[in-house]
Amino acid sequence: MIRIIALTDAGQVLGKRLQTLLLNSELHFKPKPFADIVQNFFREGDPLLFICATGIVVRTLAPVIESKLQDPPVLVLDELGRFVIPLLSGHEGGANQWGSEVAEAINAQLVMTTANAYLNPVYTLGMGCERDCPLEYLESLMLEAIETVGLQPDQIAGLYSIDIKADETHLIELAEKYQWPFITYSADALKQVEPLLSTRSEYVFNTVGVYGVAESAALLGAQKLTHASPELCLNKIKNPKATCAVARAYQA
Repeated sequence: MIRIIALTDAGQVLGKRLQTLLLNSELHFKPKPFADIVQNFFREGDPLLFICATGIVVRTLAPVIESKLQDPPVLVLDELGRFVIPLLSGHEGGANQWGSEVAEAINAQLVMTTANAYLNPVYTLGMGCERDCPLEYLESLMLEAIETVGLQPDQIAGLYSIDIKADETHLIELAEKYQWPFITYSADALKQVEPLLSTRSEYVFNTVGVYGVAESAALLGAQKLTHASPELCLNKIKNPKATCAVARAYQA
């Protein structure tokens, strides 16, 4: 349920208009107790659209904000409907896209403050695995990873790993199934992105020469595709036989 929250009479007028435009939405005018109600909506994962001052929203939600990967999208509008600001969960939670749609619907100006927000991100998938890892282990982990960051397989630009996995049958099969290029890099090449890793495994380093295959491969893949600085949007996750990470970078 989309929660539209208005605090002034003019905001209520705009809220009623938005309620007719947004499916599955409900308008809340001056809800009391304000903080308790709003924080409960946030905890339940409801998208929130505030028609009020940004500072009020920040102070109210601050105690319940957890992670950009799980917090619901939050928009803030002025009471005249001139500006739409994606405040929280811009990329991962979809607030940027949602804000764009709302702005278009009411002929408002979209104000996005996230880095490179007007550019399309390129997403890459990095994976490491045991030798002869079964396809089901790879595919289930991959699907978990992209679902966590709110992506679909066709939004992934490619599957990346270390060169000793260049002949890994089921990594190749996974890439072919989802029509991704499968690209591998040497340990020396992967060391270029070592400062960007979220964790470092001495065991992995002693085994293959890098501190993390999945994260390194995803990061370097994104960097090579865009010639821009990459970042992790999902740190390494794993199951008993494989590891997976998602990185992104923006076209220069």
